[in-house]
Amino acid sequence: MAIPASLQSGLTLPVVAAPMFLVSGPDLVVEACNAGVIGTFPSLNQRTTEGYREWLRDIKARRNPDAAAFGVNHIVHPTNPRLLADMQVTVEEQVPLVITSLGAVRDVVEAVHGYGGVVFHDIANVRHARKAAQAGVDGLILVANGAGGHAGVVNPFALVEEVRGFFDGTIILSGCLSTGRDVAAALMMGADFAYMGTRFIATTESQAQPHYKDMIVEAGSMDITYTPAVSGIPANFLTPSLVENGIDPKSLPEHKLDMGEEAKAWKTVWSAGQGAGAVHDILPVRDLVGRLRDEYSQACDEFDKKRL
Repeated sequence: MAIPASLQSGLTLPVVAAPMFLVSGPDLVVEACNAGVIGTFPSLNQRTTEGYREWLRDIKARRNPDAAAFGVNHIVHPTNPRLLADMQVTVEEQVPLVITSLGAVRDVVEAVHGYGGVVFHDIANVRHARKAAQAGVDGLILVANGAGGHAGVVNPFALVEEVRGFFDGTIILSGCLSTGRDVAAALMMGADFAYMGTRFIATTESQAQPHYKDMIVEAGSMDITYTPAVSGIPANFLTPSLVENGIDPKSLPEHKLDMGEEAKAWKTVWSAGQGAGAVHDILPVRDLVGRLRDEYSQACDEFDKKRL
């Protein structure tokens, strides 16, 4: 269990601000890195490959010399027509961390390793974890029950323990992590990083619409609906956003609704994890990370006092 050496520099808290579709952009990434956590974004949040390159160069230019590393998420799936072009840019710009989704491909891993980069792959079950490990990834992002977006249904305690039984790389835990105490708990369970998405949506620098941020602040765990009806793959969404789009959460079909292309659907039907109930305000990223560090330290101190 270890954090790769190339990701340790500038890190003040073992947190990755997750790459969120239509939400994560250069401002969020830069502020996260400068505050001491890893900032990431999906390459497809930029409409073109050239625009993706411009974002990478903007992030590099605005990151402090002593900042934490940054990363990018690539959808490694035949339905992503930009993968090869975007990966070429990733290699040329030598992105420190690459997060792969919907496919662990050894060629992608080797391309990133070729310039000294690190590859994390997100998984929702043990079968996918084993396949990713065989592809040579450096870390596994365990998307456990209750996470935002395309979440799994496995309890995090079970998932971490089982994956750690056959994988000795970096483990990143995702699912309902909103506070510094949650970060401490994730590490105590055996993870190396906490993966936070929903908490970073409700920040000043996120690209989410103001109403989206407010909805997260007002939501609790009971306001999250897990359904494949939006994207065709089971994911967690804010129930009020379903209602606002005329969708009855009590009578959702088992297949994808006819909502046009998926990107358009996610613009109005908003995702969040069950950890939204612990999000009570909208903060600048720097202030949020400072709070997380304080909560983490307090949790560690309290645990030490409780040890037998």
